[in-house]
Amino acid sequence: MNVFKDAGHLFRLAAVFVAGLLIFLVIRGFLVPKSFGQLGHYRANAVAEIAARPIKFAGHESCEGCHADVLDKKKNGKHAGVNCEACHGPQAQHADDPTAVKPDKLDTAVLCARCHEANAAKPRNFPQVDTAEHSRGLPCDTCHHPHSPVIVAGGAK
Repeated sequence: MNVFKDAGHLFRLAAVFVAGLLIFLVIRGFLVPKSFGQLGHYRANAVAEIAARPIKFAGHESCEGCHADVLDKKKNGKHAGVNCEACHGPQAQHADDPTAVKPDKLDTAVLCARCHEANAAKPRNFPQVDTAEHSRGLPCDTCHHPHSPVIVAGGAK
């Protein structure tokens, strides 16, 4: 009795499966970097590539070393926990040579809205405003001091 007499379709299916697996492995060999998996589920060369990039951020300690007056205003204000470069952008070049690189003047009408524009997804206790209604087109620093944002004389509520 021949069990596999009519099982040719099973062998063809197995052959297609094996061929597909081989094609997959060959393509994977070309696409997946050699260093993938050396550090777990990561590409080991990525660490060296990231380390080779130029440094862009100085860190808030660099800012505070020269701008102690701003630190004094900020440390008791609502933005005490916000690092300088979160608003001012990467400042490593300025920290290296403050006279050669001056940070741009910030557009507070745009910058402040990044965090404080009203949004139902934000926590209820987080300060939020409808900027179009609240400021009537004026920059936020017209009424608020960005480093310690409280209402300034005659300013917004």
